[in-house]
Amino acid sequence: MRVNYLLILGCVGMSLWAWQQDPKLIDDYFVVSGNNLLQGRVWTLVTALFLHASPTHLLGNMLFLFVFGNTLEKMIGRDYFLAVFFIGGFTAFLLPPALGLYTLDTGMLGASAAIFTLTACVMLMNPLKFSFLFMAPQGLVAMLYFLYNVALVYDPTLIPGLGYDPSIAYVAHIIGFTVGVPFGIAWSKSWPRNLLISLGLFAIYLAILAILATFFGLRLPFGVL
Repeated sequence: MRVNYLLILGCVGMSLWAWQQDPKLIDDYFVVSGNNLLQGRVWTLVTALFLHASPTHLLGNMLFLFVFGNTLEKMIGRDYFLAVFFIGGFTAFLLPPALGLYTLDTGMLGASAAIFTLTACVMLMNPLKFSFLFMAPQGLVAMLYFLYNVALVYDPTLIPGLGYDPSIAYVAHIIGFTVGVPFGIAWSKSWPRNLLISLGLFAIYLAILAILATFFGLRLPFGVL
């Protein structure tokens, strides 16, 4: 059994359990924050990775974890896969408060940043791996969602219609993706070519959208991501 399936089960089980508990208990002992870490609750770095704020949050993350996690685990094995997942997640939890990007009382939870670490690795190792769930090459999906997060951090009003949600840790997503880049480079001698492939797929995606917009007389926002 793939360890990725165990991660998915852990996220589902922990989230379902947490939604039935006192929110203050969860905030104090299971969600990671600067204050919790300063009080010695270092285990929250792990528990927060498996907690999700809502069914929508959980479902979205599990779809991405299923696709990218299975692809990466098959390529690098369970031990390296787990190392990448947790290193990405821990780094994305620790850096924002350490850099002053979030206040010490800001709680963080969810596997999103760790999953972004996985997507960066897949993008640099096997970008043409097709996902029937997303109906697109995984390198394209990874590039799309990375640039989407970068755009919203750069300017929250940049993407009308798909707007900025202050409850989402876009910065943590970017950090998670960035952490995955050196792993992808280390494990793939073809990473420059694979990066160019991913950028090329993104360019083709934008070109197709532009053609469709012209054909149907639509005005698409930058939010095509």
